[in-house]
Amino acid sequence: MEKFVRLEGIAAPLPLTNVDTDMIIPKQFLKTIKRSGLGKALFYELRYNEDGSENPDFILNREPWRKASILVAGENFGCGSSREHAPWALLDFGIRCIIAPSFADIFYNNCFQNGILPVKLPKAEVDRLMAVAESDMPELAVDLEKQQIEAPNGVTIPFDIDPFRKHCLLEGLDDIGLTLQKLDVIEAFEKDYAERFPWL
Repeated sequence: MEKFVRLEGIAAPLPLTNVDTDMIIPKQFLKTIKRSGLGKALFYELRYNEDGSENPDFILNREPWRKASILVAGENFGCGSSREHAPWALLDFGIRCIIAPSFADIFYNNCFQNGILPVKLPKAEVDRLMAVAESDMPELAVDLEKQQIEAPNGVTIPFDIDPFRKHCLLEGLDDIGLTLQKLDVIEAFEKDYAERFPWL
């Protein structure tokens, strides 16, 4: 998993509440178990017209937000079914950080497992960042080490994060990575176990 230390990039505004995982990536794209290639299906029904052409009014189809790496969203982002394809699609598109007043629990946890930083902030602070994302200079910097978001106008907004989650993102560790940190202990156990119970 790619480390997350500091992210500087375009922030896209998505001022919608209760964005569910089916809106993030519709069910017809869940047939694959590959994490790559799902970015083009992100927000499919909002991004594309019925004939498959791009909807020019959708924010991620417009410059400079086409290159967004940060998403500023409304309350209860990621609700609905627990599909892990949702963070996969966001990450494949290039989104590494989502800022919202609240998240659905399963989606929130899945973000961390896939190297995406979900930041919870009071609605008033999200509204301030939404205004930046909608402006002519929609750039933000998200500093995980300092636990703060920096806007071009000099505004700095601190955020809280669980220390263990922070450590895992800074080091690029998912569950497999955490397990591999104990590889020497696991191998020593397996060697000892095989010697003590050779008939197994």
